[in-house]
Amino acid sequence: MPDALRGALIGCGFFANNHLHAWHDADGAGIVALCDTDASRLHAVGARFGIERLYADAERMFAEERLDFVDIATTVGSHRALVEMAARHKVAAICQKPFAATLADAEAMVACCARAGVTLMVHENFRWQTPILAVRRVIDSGRIGAPFWGRISFRSAYDVFSGQPYLAQGARFIIEDLGIHILDVARFLLGEVASVTARTRRVNPAIRGEDVATMLLGHDGDVTSVVDCSYATRLERDPFPETLVEIDGTRGSVRLSQGYRLTVADRDGAITSDVAPLLLPWATRPWHNIQESVLSIQRHWVACLRAGCEPATSGRDNLRTLALVQASYDSAATGQTVRLPAPAL
Repeated sequence: MPDALRGALIGCGFFANNHLHAWHDADGAGIVALCDTDASRLHAVGARFGIERLYADAERMFAEERLDFVDIATTVGSHRALVEMAARHKVAAICQKPFAATLADAEAMVACCARAGVTLMVHENFRWQTPILAVRRVIDSGRIGAPFWGRISFRSAYDVFSGQPYLAQGARFIIEDLGIHILDVARFLLGEVASVTARTRRVNPAIRGEDVATMLLGHDGDVTSVVDCSYATRLERDPFPETLVEIDGTRGSVRLSQGYRLTVADRDGAITSDVAPLLLPWATRPWHNIQESVLSIQRHWVACLRAGCEPATSGRDNLRTLALVQASYDSAATGQTVRLPAPAL
């Protein structure tokens, strides 16, 4: 086995703890340095995870450390500068979602890394959740035939703003922060999207952006899906943070229902199985589904760097998800169906 890949993490905020726990468990790679402009947070996280190489300045970190990759876990406004900095230093980069504030920025980042010959992946981890992968395996098995309709749903009243108060301040919220994941899952399960019709609403008066969104997608191959997201839906049993899935095919159907129950039905009957994620030693319910997916995507990253292949959620692939997010906002603003352009790269 070659020496472990040496990584650095930039950004020690809310979600970074999950990244660091997962890196500890991801064989073949480790985090040797941390960077954050908040000194108290930087030192607290360093002490918690036993990482002594601490930097307030990313440029200095790149200059002084020998790195194989960098994990950028900052907010979107800093992504382009940090990804381009990594490319200049010939360091492969993982970038947190949303990848970029604009599609033009995302295309520039992808082009920059391509010119530098460095691998770029977006930390788009919902498609790496154990239950979502189980749905994909059913589709790939051919048991339900060719999918022709689907619904991917995330509805909850969970208070996401207490842990991430900045989410309440942006003019855009649920499509950009959560819907981006659910739209990517729709692409992953049902194929590329040719058109979108979207409607949004703000129910919570204490936030600026939309907290409800419904999107009708027209996929290549004459497949239709509904993607619906809400943080204003109060239910008897709140499913947070589960994504629920319904897919109809020409020979059967698959349903991922609350409680991680997977039901596959065809002419021979129906079978229900438990596809619950593992509760990792450092994970906590109900976040364990997302936390396990962080470890899964990081293991995928290590395997891709070792093999020299493009990650499934590469920067290039994520351009399509970002284009879908922008098209959804455009549709909601105009009331019109928006056709998706082919990505520039």
